[in-house]
Amino acid sequence: MTQSSFMDADKKRERHSRRSESTLSNSLSKRDYRIVKKIGEGTFSEVVKTQSLKDGKYYACKTIKQSIDSLEQVNSLREVQAMKRLNPHPNILQLHELVFDQESGTLSLICELMDMNIYEFIRGRKYPLPESKIKHYMYQLCKSLDHMHRNGIFHRDVKPENILIRHDVLKLADFGSCRSVYSQPPYTEYISTRWYRAPECLLTDGYYSHKMDIWSAGCVFFEIISLSPLFPGTNELDQVDKIHDVLGTPDSGVLQKFKQSRSMRFDFPSRKGCGITHLIPQCSSTNLSLLYQMLAYDPDERISAQIALQHTFFKEQRVTERRAVGLRRAIGTVEGGETSGTPSSVDQLWRIARQGRRQHHLKHLADPLIRCNAQRYPVELPKLNVVVPSPKITYPVSSLPALTITHRGSLPSITSKKCHSRLPREEPHRAAFKTYFMPPLERKRGEY
Repeated sequence: MTQSSFMDADKKRERHSRRSESTLSNSLSKRDYRIVKKIGEGTFSEVVKTQSLKDGKYYACKTIKQSIDSLEQVNSLREVQAMKRLNPHPNILQLHELVFDQESGTLSLICELMDMNIYEFIRGRKYPLPESKIKHYMYQLCKSLDHMHRNGIFHRDVKPENILIRHDVLKLADFGSCRSVYSQPPYTEYISTRWYRAPECLLTDGYYSHKMDIWSAGCVFFEIISLSPLFPGTNELDQVDKIHDVLGTPDSGVLQKFKQSRSMRFDFPSRKGCGITHLIPQCSSTNLSLLYQMLAYDPDERISAQIALQHTFFKEQRVTERRAVGLRRAIGTVEGGETSGTPSSVDQLWRIARQGRRQHHLKHLADPLIRCNAQRYPVELPKLNVVVPSPKITYPVSSLPALTITHRGSLPSITSKKCHSRLPREEPHRAAFKTYFMPPLERKRGEY
């Protein structure tokens, strides 16, 4: 192509882009939205920042490039179905509204606006993230995957660009490639970004399952730790080679599984990989334990999202979550409404808890002053003058003569009577106690 041909092609693309922006702006203005700026663009969609003219809030607007003919087609889209089924969840991007302009065939998904994705967050960083933050993000990612898989959906394109964060809250996004867990393979072969593609996606003709999401999440896990991708293959063959460089070649039984689902034959020379520990020696043993389980070559041996959440690596996160749930149950409502389980409501609950602890601390500091100013009471209690009546005692006639017992005064004499075979049942006697009213004493920390 000549230089003039390239210029003509650029002009055509520019005119098409202007028409698209104009069409999108018109369709959004009908629903009281205005475009603020463009955020990004992909093969199948583009994303712009919009503002609602009703409430002034900002949203992310994802517009599908494919022309949509009807509302039935809108509701049949996998991404729309998945977002409706998965919302609301604190770690799934929230769908606010669908904007469909039938005249232009434009469909836009109005979603909550996030700050950045994981790729933008770690790009250019010189120093690794603290382990506490890595735990915080990975726990939320596993929560989102567990929620998806429990609802019968797997993502198929988990990567740093599709994981969004805002105020330390992580949310999984872009459900355009998702499939039902219950659908039958073979699936599409070329799915997910190559660097995060599981071995079963590379070595079979579309015979994979929701466990591919766990492999992709494991690759993201490594990237958050090391700030660099784990398997940056240039093509499919190089991708498999890079996996074997680290993990080694799998057992013959695992390869035989893959061969049964692949028309093309493949054989790999046996070799031992360098191991993940060699690449990130600074990691703790619990960290590496979870990472190895997420990156198990055999999908049947790979950990599930549900079990990953119970791993020792996330012990602190589980304790914090249980405390937050306990506070929600105890308080019931926050600011006059039911708690939604979102991170903002959890933060509100923790603020209330911290305020309560502060008030308890102030009371503890004030205790010495209360004790100093309190009215002093005698330590010795008044003695009780209680007369205890003597019990009646019966004796056999043959053993004892008649006795007379005196007890601090004149008491009636006790005379012996003839015994029966069984002693009579004695009636209980109650002492006549006088009632005394004691002065109140201040209680201090479980003591008096």
